[in-house]
Amino acid sequence: MDKNLHLDSVIKTHQITKEEQLLTKHKDKNKEVKEALEKKYESNIYSPFNSGSYAKNTAMNTKFDFDMVCPFKRNAFGSNGTLKQMYEDVYDFLYEKYKDVANVRKQKVSIGIEFFADGDDDVVKIDVVPGRELNQDQYKDDENLNLYVYYKYGNFDEGSERIKTNVQAQIKNIKDRATTEKDSIRKVIRLLKVWKNTKYNYPTKSFFLELITIKAFDNKNISGNLWSKLETVLQYIRDEVTGDSFTLKDPGNGSNDLIETLTTSERQTLSNDMKNMLERIEDNDENIKTYFPENAKFVEEEEESNKYENKGNGFYSNPPKNERFG
Repeated sequence: MDKNLHLDSVIKTHQITKEEQLLTKHKDKNKEVKEALEKKYESNIYSPFNSGSYAKNTAMNTKFDFDMVCPFKRNAFGSNGTLKQMYEDVYDFLYEKYKDVANVRKQKVSIGIEFFADGDDDVVKIDVVPGRELNQDQYKDDENLNLYVYYKYGNFDEGSERIKTNVQAQIKNIKDRATTEKDSIRKVIRLLKVWKNTKYNYPTKSFFLELITIKAFDNKNISGNLWSKLETVLQYIRDEVTGDSFTLKDPGNGSNDLIETLTTSERQTLSNDMKNMLERIEDNDENIKTYFPENAKFVEEEEESNKYENKGNGFYSNPPKNERFG
């Protein structure tokens, strides 16, 4: 089988735009929550913005939510206000506003709003991350924020107020790269997220996979077709993730090392999983389907689409309008 063609299909069948209705519902709810927060906090808040996989164009359609960062001014909760007060105040507001239509819960550094399933059985999820600028009116210059840790996050203890980050820098870490490299990085990240979804409760966070993919591109000569690029990244993770000196610095704050979000045992498990995956795919190309499955919901649609666009054979035709897919 052609591994490259299969991976291409994996990416196409997981495109977030294929779930157009659900995506539109997320955009609408995201806008509603953003406007509610701006109305509530008025001049004490900067404009909330999307972060996470949707903002970085690495989202996929089998499991996605929207992440919204809410940057507060330093004195939004009083000159002596704490990050905990900020976090609790935002939670109380969102809980009172949405408790009848959604589950609102406290998470590690965010507040999750999971709206009840609608008539189409669609569920919209918005994660709100409150953050506070370091000094009054400084955010517009440096975009740095302090976050509150509601419960233990890696090496950050519950109640910690020492997470400083710069979400805009995290987004630019991908966006500011050359177009060709950026597209390759995004495809490999999406594939690793598809693989992670085949695992139950895997400890490696999506942000971790994102950073280690970018580090592989920075440190290895990654070229060729999509499978060749993915294979090199898998080899890099296998060989490097257990190293004593290996680090994975947060582009939003060099003091945050994402490798510390995994225990030594979890790092070894990740390395072993990469090793086993590479060996099994080398033994039999078909095994790639186990690790990187297509989204079955859209396979038929992709196959139908390929009948009309077969550029590899030099043949191309447009489907009749009544056969186009939305």
